[in-house]
Amino acid sequence: MRKVAIILLAAFLLCPMGAYAADKFAYVDLSRVFSEYGKTKEYDKNLTEKQNSYRSEIDKKTNEVKQLQDKMNILSEKEKDAKKSEFESKVKGLQDFERQKLTDLRKEQDEKMKEIFKDIEDAVKQHAEKEGYTLVFNDRVFVYQTKNMDITDKVIAILNAKYKK
Repeated sequence: MRKVAIILLAAFLLCPMGAYAADKFAYVDLSRVFSEYGKTKEYDKNLTEKQNSYRSEIDKKTNEVKQLQDKMNILSEKEKDAKKSEFESKVKGLQDFERQKLTDLRKEQDEKMKEIFKDIEDAVKQHAEKEGYTLVFNDRVFVYQTKNMDITDKVIAILNAKYKK
């Protein structure tokens, strides 16, 4: 990302200024667009609900393992040996279950993030084409920028208007 910014800055500085006279530039605060997009909020809510559901299932299985361990503590050595494989099986099942659920959540989160960023990219492109912008930058690329080049609110409005439909 830093290399791209340096290359763009160098190209801007090395080219004759007249070449940019008709060009329009803007920037967008991607983190703000992401956080204020309705789809992001809904996906976060859904993922949190899933995570809480998984957490309660994991807690239930953890309690079962703890109860079995407590029972084993009062058994004789012979009885402990007989129950050892059952206990190990439950512990492994718990670990596998937890690992799988976390993997599922991460995978779903990644898919949702890609979808949201694609929506943002499309909204920025739509607005840029409509308004005749030559380049639209991420606000993090610049050290200083004026607010009159900020199109963040317009992009958020486009995204949320489409999402409500």
